[in-house]
Amino acid sequence: MLTGFRVLIIGGDARMLEVIRELADRDAAVTLIGYDSLQDVPEGAAKAGLAPEAFDGADAVVLPPVGTDEKGRVESIFTDRELVLAEQHIERMPKHAKIYAGMANARLLDLCSRHGIEVVRLFELDEVAIYNSIPTAEGALMLAIQNTDITIHGSRVLVLGFGRTGMTLARLLAALGAKVKTGVSRPDQFARAFEMGLSPFYTTDLVREAGDADIVFNTVPALIVNARVIAELPRRAVIIDLASRPGGTDFRFAEKRGIKAILAPGLPGIVAPRTAGRIMAGVLGRLFSEEARKRGMHVELE
Repeated sequence: MLTGFRVLIIGGDARMLEVIRELADRDAAVTLIGYDSLQDVPEGAAKAGLAPEAFDGADAVVLPPVGTDEKGRVESIFTDRELVLAEQHIERMPKHAKIYAGMANARLLDLCSRHGIEVVRLFELDEVAIYNSIPTAEGALMLAIQNTDITIHGSRVLVLGFGRTGMTLARLLAALGAKVKTGVSRPDQFARAFEMGLSPFYTTDLVREAGDADIVFNTVPALIVNARVIAELPRRAVIIDLASRPGGTDFRFAEKRGIKAILAPGLPGIVAPRTAGRIMAGVLGRLFSEEARKRGMHVELE
């Protein structure tokens, strides 16, 4: 339980509904900003406008997974009003309070730094990234099925990057019978991929490995699927880039060669918003409980 813990939730999409329900169920005091059209507001939550005084006494401010844009705007599917997080809001926050978002750009980090407010980037936490790798892998599989005319079983697949998403995706594709090559950057990743029965190679050798690929899945947030690599791909190949914008693919050159290339960041919120919301809700509940205990608040175990 989070009785007495004050949370501001600003903007968001369907994922945030799970967060709202979870925090309200834990008896946190939840204020919703940018939720004008939301009809079923859980008991314990209340709507408010984006006024500086709303930040007084807040223990936590939760932004959408994408945080803010470069002008401080916060997206919300629940209002037509523009929401802009500004310095006048941040300066009203208590110094113990934190801002939580999936990611944070330089503007938000700088703004909070000037006022001594910590920003917690949820997508950088291992537990969030690992949980999110499940709907990401399923969404990537869906895109592959929709955009190819072959079965996944027996297809020749490259999975570039062997982090939390790459590992889950490679395992899923192999379980479906794909012939999976994994592009890795470190010896320990090479060993793990080999142990999993995959065919690892170092991404420095990607040009040599690209010649027979049916599908390329990229998880590396750097230009790895460049013109040299694309020139080696069969024209039937499909590239599905899961890295954050702008991705790791030369999309212009892929189009020039007639190779379909799809940028698909943020798949959890698209293909499985309820699951993605539950992941965020569970992690935020744990983090808020830890913060409440640090402040000497009574937190009941569930």
